[in-house]
Amino acid sequence: MLLEQINSPQDLKKLSLQQLPQLCSEIRNFIIDEVSENPGHFGASLGAVELAVALHYVLNTPNDKIVWDVGHQAYAHKILTGRRGEFHTNRKLGGISGFPRMSESIYDSFGTGHSSTSISAALGMAVAGRLQGCPQHIVAVIGDGSMTGGMAFEGLNHAGMEQADILVILNDNQIAIDKSVGALSSYLLKITTSATYNKVKNEVWTLTSRFQHIRRVFQKIGNVVKSSVLRNSNLFEALNFRYFGPVNGNDVIRLVKTLQRLQNVKGANLLHVLTVKGKGYLPAESNQTLWHAPGTFDRTTGKRQPAAKSQYPRYQEVFGETLLELAQQNDKIVGITPAMASGCSLDIMMQAMPHRAFDVGIAEQHAVTFSAGLAVAGYTPFCNLYSSFLQRAYDSIVHDVALQNLPVVFCIDRAGLVGEDGATHHGIFDIALLRNVPNMIVAAPMNETELRNMMYTAQKLCNAPFAIRYPRGQGVTHNWRLPLEEMPIGKALQLSDGKDIALLSIGHIGNAVQTAVQQLAQKGIAAAHYNMRFVQPIDQAVLHRVGQSFAHIVTIEDGVIDGGMGSAVAEFITTHHYSSQVTRLGIPNQFVEHGTIAQLQALCGFDAAGIAATVVRVLQN
Repeated sequence: MLLEQINSPQDLKKLSLQQLPQLCSEIRNFIIDEVSENPGHFGASLGAVELAVALHYVLNTPNDKIVWDVGHQAYAHKILTGRRGEFHTNRKLGGISGFPRMSESIYDSFGTGHSSTSISAALGMAVAGRLQGCPQHIVAVIGDGSMTGGMAFEGLNHAGMEQADILVILNDNQIAIDKSVGALSSYLLKITTSATYNKVKNEVWTLTSRFQHIRRVFQKIGNVVKSSVLRNSNLFEALNFRYFGPVNGNDVIRLVKTLQRLQNVKGANLLHVLTVKGKGYLPAESNQTLWHAPGTFDRTTGKRQPAAKSQYPRYQEVFGETLLELAQQNDKIVGITPAMASGCSLDIMMQAMPHRAFDVGIAEQHAVTFSAGLAVAGYTPFCNLYSSFLQRAYDSIVHDVALQNLPVVFCIDRAGLVGEDGATHHGIFDIALLRNVPNMIVAAPMNETELRNMMYTAQKLCNAPFAIRYPRGQGVTHNWRLPLEEMPIGKALQLSDGKDIALLSIGHIGNAVQTAVQQLAQKGIAAAHYNMRFVQPIDQAVLHRVGQSFAHIVTIEDGVIDGGMGSAVAEFITTHHYSSQVTRLGIPNQFVEHGTIAQLQALCGFDAAGIAATVVRVLQN
C-alpha cells in the first residue's frame, strides 16, 4: 500500500511518476471507505483526486499555496497533508472540518466553504509574494460552478490587469450540486468540444517549447487562430490570461507533466481540466446530484442507507409544494434560486412550470437584484437563499430591494445551526442582519403550517419585502396541508399561560421551548410561552403585556444573540422603562464548530434541557 507511506507531500515526492496512478486509486478507495460510514461530500472529492496528487507532487507546499474552491473537493488534499489518521473524525464534533481551514493545517492556505473566492484570495497571496520578494507558486482550483459567481470574474479581471504570477485551474465537471446552468457552461462546452482549436494550440505550444521567440510570434497571432476556429475570442485570454487546455484532469501523469511545464510560465495563467464528478465509483458517476453528499451507504452495492425516517415532511418539501400551489393560483409568482434547486425544493416548481422558475447559478447577489427587476415589472418573486449564502447578497437586499420597497419574498433556507457543515454554513446572522432594515418584514415559522401561511400572506400582501427564515428538515406537523390563511403581520401567539416567567421564542426552536415548558411544569414552575412569529415588526402589545406582568423574561432563538430577537426585546423593555430582567438564549458571539444539530444546540444552551435549566437558574437567582 503506497498510501500508508504518505504522511506529507514530502513523502509523496519520493514516489515515481509511474506509481501515482496506483496512489490515486488507493486514495479514491480510502475516501469511498470512509465516507460510506461517516457521511460527507463525496462526488466532488472523488473527481479531484488526481488534481490533489499532481499539485502536491509538483509544487513545494506549504510554501507554494493551493486554494480549493469550493472546499468540498479537497478530501484528497487533506489525506495527503497529514490528516489521513484523523479522517474518520471528518465533520464530527471535535474532529477535522469538511472544508479547508487555516487553523487546522499549514497546508490549508485559505478557508473555503463558500464558492467563487479562490481567485481573489490567490491573487492577494501572489501580489504579497511579489511585494516581499518571496517567489512562490500560487494556485487557485475553482470548479466550473464556482466560476459562475460574480466574485470569480472580479478576481479574473484584476489578475489579468495585475499580471502577478498565478495559476487558475478550472476544474470543469459540468456540475455544481445540480447541473451547471448559464451561458458560461455553454461556453466551456464549446471550448472542450473544439477539437481542432485545442489540437492546433497544444501542438504549437509543444513544438515551440524550446524556441521562446517563435512562441511569442504564435501568441501574437493566436487571436486570429481562435477567431477562425471558435468564431469568438477565448474569454480568458481576452482577460489577459494565458489559456491552456482542456486536459484530462483524471490522468495524473499528464497532469503532472502539464503542471511541470507551466511552472516556468510567468504571469496569469489558466489551466482548463476536465474531470468526472464521482470518478471511480459507478453509482456516483451515474447520479452526480444524488451522490454529491449521499449519506451513509454500502460501498459494495452502492445502496444508500435511508435517513432516519421522519414522520413529518421537511420544511423544504413544504416550501416547494406550497410555492407550486400558490403559483397555480397566482400567475405573477416566480421562483428564483442560486444553484440550490434540489436542496431548497424549487425543483418541484421547475418541473411543473419551467418558464416561471429560474436557477441563476452560484450568484446570490444577482439572484436578489434579478428578483428586484421582476418585482418592478409587477411580479412576485420568491427568492430562495440559504441563510449563510444570503450574507453574500446583503447590499443587494438593502439597496435594490428594501430601499425601493419592492415586494420580493425571501425564503431563507437552512436558518440556524445546520450541523456537520460547520461554521461556514450555519445560518445564524440573518435575523440580526435583516431586522434593522427599513421596510423589511422578518418572520420565522414554528411549524410547517405557519410556513405555508407566511408564504400565502407574503404574496397576498404584495407591497413590501418579506423575509421568512426556516431550518433544514426538522418538520413537526402531520397534517400540514390545511387551507391557506392570511396571517396578521407582526402578531405573536401565546402558546401557554403561566405566572412565574415569560418565554419568548422565534421560529422552529419554539418546539424545544414547548418541551421545556412541560419539564418546568413538573418542577412546579408555570411558564408563559409566546411564539413571536415576527421579529420586524415585533408585537409591541405582547411586549407591553409581558413587561408589565413578569419580573423575568427569557428569549430563545436559533441565531446570534447580539442584534437578534432577544436584543429587540431588551431594547423595547429598556426604552419603555420596564424593570423586567431579560435573559437571552441563542448563539454566543463566536463561530460554532461542526457537529450534529442536537449537539450544537446543547453546547449553546438552548435545547429543551438547556432552556429549562436557564429558567430554574434565573428564578433561583
